[in-house]
Amino acid sequence: MTNVNEPAELLSASDIKQWDDTADVVVIGYGIAGACAALEARRAGADVLVIERASGGGGASALSAGIFYFGGGTDVQRAAGYEDSADNMYDYLMASTGAPDAKLVRRYCDHSAEQFDWLEAQGVPFNRGHYKGKSVIAPTDDCLASTGNEKLWPFKQVAKPVPRGHKVAKEGDGGGALAMDALTTACEREGVRVEVDSRVNAFIRDDAGRIVGVRAKQSDGQKYFRAKNGVVLAAGAFGLNREMVSHYSPQFPDSCEPLGIPNNDGDAIRLGQAVGGKLRSMDGIIATASFYPPEQLIKAILVNNKGERFVAEDSYHGRSAQAIMEQPETVAYLVMDSAIFAYPEVAHANHRLIDGWETVAEMEAGLNMPQGSLQRTMAEYNEGAARGEDALFHKDKEWLQPLDKGPYAAFELSYSNSCYYYITLGGLTISADTEVLDSNGNAIPGLFAAGACASTISQDGRGYASGLMLGPASYFGRVAGENAARESAAVSPG
Repeated sequence: MTNVNEPAELLSASDIKQWDDTADVVVIGYGIAGACAALEARRAGADVLVIERASGGGGASALSAGIFYFGGGTDVQRAAGYEDSADNMYDYLMASTGAPDAKLVRRYCDHSAEQFDWLEAQGVPFNRGHYKGKSVIAPTDDCLASTGNEKLWPFKQVAKPVPRGHKVAKEGDGGGALAMDALTTACEREGVRVEVDSRVNAFIRDDAGRIVGVRAKQSDGQKYFRAKNGVVLAAGAFGLNREMVSHYSPQFPDSCEPLGIPNNDGDAIRLGQAVGGKLRSMDGIIATASFYPPEQLIKAILVNNKGERFVAEDSYHGRSAQAIMEQPETVAYLVMDSAIFAYPEVAHANHRLIDGWETVAEMEAGLNMPQGSLQRTMAEYNEGAARGEDALFHKDKEWLQPLDKGPYAAFELSYSNSCYYYITLGGLTISADTEVLDSNGNAIPGLFAAGACASTISQDGRGYASGLMLGPASYFGRVAGENAARESAAVSPG
């Protein structure tokens, strides 16, 4: 595996004897960010060449559930009877995600409803259904669902809670493939050119400091591709590179399994580093092994090995997973009584039923917790739940119910004994115009980035919401494509 501290190569344009191909805009990667960038650049009049490492388009986006985080008053939100605004969406995202670039978040919120319309116009299928349950992925083909922490305290006091998850019209999982089929078909129809089985391994820079091309390895050797206007980097995350994950997130448990494709190995980030691109939030990870559905389990409580609660159980599953990771030895238990007992339905999570006990005191002893700890936690929780209050974490009263109907049971949610899947959230720092920025905050001429190789809105699991990968990737991909198409080369490459 490549040394995580070793950037990719950087070549001088004056050393390139012959270019194998030339385009106005070169896009690296053919997932959702790359496809949207290619479409927008082509429609801006540019000759566009996509260079894809795999044998076809789709990327990790094609393996996703196809959930986009959109708001500000989309047609789907209005059809379901919800009022939302760009301001309301912005207030929520800024409060919940810890996003460091308010201008970037503002731009996304201002254009979010328009981005939904644009995707639908490209043939991405959405219906006007509304799934009202609480699930990791809606089992129906309904579009709208709550996929974040909008209803969670204190965010519900900052912004009016509105569902913003927009899922492609497919029952359950797998909608990402439908979205990518529509987008790659549109690219083909518009005349976007594609080079597959090509791994970009170097940027090419002219004497003025501008990125003017790339080198890619193909089966018959190295090829050189000139970009007259600009290059868009959209080649994915680094979650499949275990060395990079361990380097940037040494606290992250090795037992977790990455989501994505083998090519999500950090190549794009190393390319950006080679030209001075600044990295941001590289320790940011969203992990998940949800204990719901069924929804009734949200009425249970999560405790650590000291018998203490540590998070509101109605949190988005990624927020709960982040909180579990921060507990001693990453140990956690889901504790319930007989009135709400059920088995978690997310099979891959592999949450183990430890045992059942007649009393809380017996459960406390069976879980090797400090004497009196779980009994005290349960007594305080039940007292508040009976009043419809959770003084500790402000769990919504919809999910509050005294846990006082023995016998009692506990499922283990520890990282060591459950199967947590994750994606990385960190990447290159970009401006709201998708320019790749250096350590001084200056734009690197001729280079733009979007998608999972760029750090945008979500910084970690606590602030993530389903759809905050595909939504920003699709929108900022368009921004990158349009800006790259309009860029003018200051100095022609030699």
